[in-house]
Amino acid sequence: MRPNILGLAVALLVAAMAPAAVISAPKEAPKVTDAQRKQGMAEAPAVVQAAGLACQVSDARFVGKVPEDKKKGTPAQSFYEVACAPGTMGYVVQASVGAPATAFSCIEANTTSDPSKPPSLPCLLPGNADPKAALTPLLAKAGAQCAPTGARGIGQTKTQTFMEVACQEGSGYIVIGSAPFDGTKGIQAQNCLNFDDSSGNIKCALTEKTARLAVVDRLSAAAKNNCAVKERRFVGTAKDGADFYEASCQDGKGYIFKANGAALAETWDCGHASNILGGCQLTDARQAATEQAALYTRLAKSSGSNCAVTKYADFPQRDANEVVEMVCTDGSSVIGIFPATGKGQVLDCGHALVAGYKCSLGKSDYAPLTADLLKFNLKSCTVSNARPAAKTTKGTILVEVACADGLPGYMVEYNPNPVTALGATGCRFVGNCQLPGNKTS
Repeated sequence: MRPNILGLAVALLVAAMAPAAVISAPKEAPKVTDAQRKQGMAEAPAVVQAAGLACQVSDARFVGKVPEDKKKGTPAQSFYEVACAPGTMGYVVQASVGAPATAFSCIEANTTSDPSKPPSLPCLLPGNADPKAALTPLLAKAGAQCAPTGARGIGQTKTQTFMEVACQEGSGYIVIGSAPFDGTKGIQAQNCLNFDDSSGNIKCALTEKTARLAVVDRLSAAAKNNCAVKERRFVGTAKDGADFYEASCQDGKGYIFKANGAALAETWDCGHASNILGGCQLTDARQAATEQAALYTRLAKSSGSNCAVTKYADFPQRDANEVVEMVCTDGSSVIGIFPATGKGQVLDCGHALVAGYKCSLGKSDYAPLTADLLKFNLKSCTVSNARPAAKTTKGTILVEVACADGLPGYMVEYNPNPVTALGATGCRFVGNCQLPGNKTS
């Protein structure tokens, strides 16, 4: 499994972002007067509509007007702040003579490029006192588990708005929405860690990378793998929104964690993680794989097999057992089924079909299936191929086998637990044989 990493592509290379500040910053925040409210409620709803915002104006104030500047070629502009329905984002909107209306969310309006100075045009209406609260339900819909503690505007392109949100959990997100920002049109929320080492001009500034990576310690604790975390790495984000992290441990081991938000979804030790976004980088993955191969060799031996494991691959987990295909020194594969405690079992590739597993890494040895046919005095067939055919109503498994001489093979019936051959019927007498050489009509 190799999740595809999300990328912003061109969106990351924002060339010219529109500023949220449009009027010189006052020395101190002005108070909202009744006259401003009266004029705002009379004029702002039409500007909101012209800007294409899904905002039910509940409060408004007239902010001010900038006269036409013929030298610069700028028209006269009027500015308003609007509060929308409770729980939704408020805006500063701009009406320009002879030009389309524009809008900035209150998060953008409250952002200043110089932290030592107040914003140029902050939102002051009571309904806009905490604009980041409007992001909480939008983040949840976008799949981000975040209780916002801070937010700032980054800028706009012609079609997108970029914001940063810091979360109570220590994580942070880059929020990408429409321009102007409209929560009804949906948003993306991408983990800040995706941007820390990128060459783009979008970065997270509200939280430190080390604080965001602290989630690795919590994931490791949830995995209960006795890992005293030494180093932490963000691996990437998959298309389904899941995040992947790597931890190296003080004892030399390492793990990759899949997380949905801050919740652990799956864990791989570095010996099994080579196909997870490039595998482990904080630990020696080859050494981990060698150690894991040695472990499987011991497990195989304790299960009655002499397979000295050189390569292995896990099957997706179905139950409490760990199921792994193991390649032995002679190049043949076997399937190991190992419980958490107690003795496991190792099946050759033919009998593994009865258990529902197919070998793919090494050579398939069908000699045990040939031996099963000999039990029924079918001495002329050396099995060269096999496939699981069907499960009967009584719970037995039918395995079709082909013969090396090219003549029609057999349908062999097996009891699945323990794997035991019960009987065999020639493909000449059954109608669902499909392997080459077995079709009789």
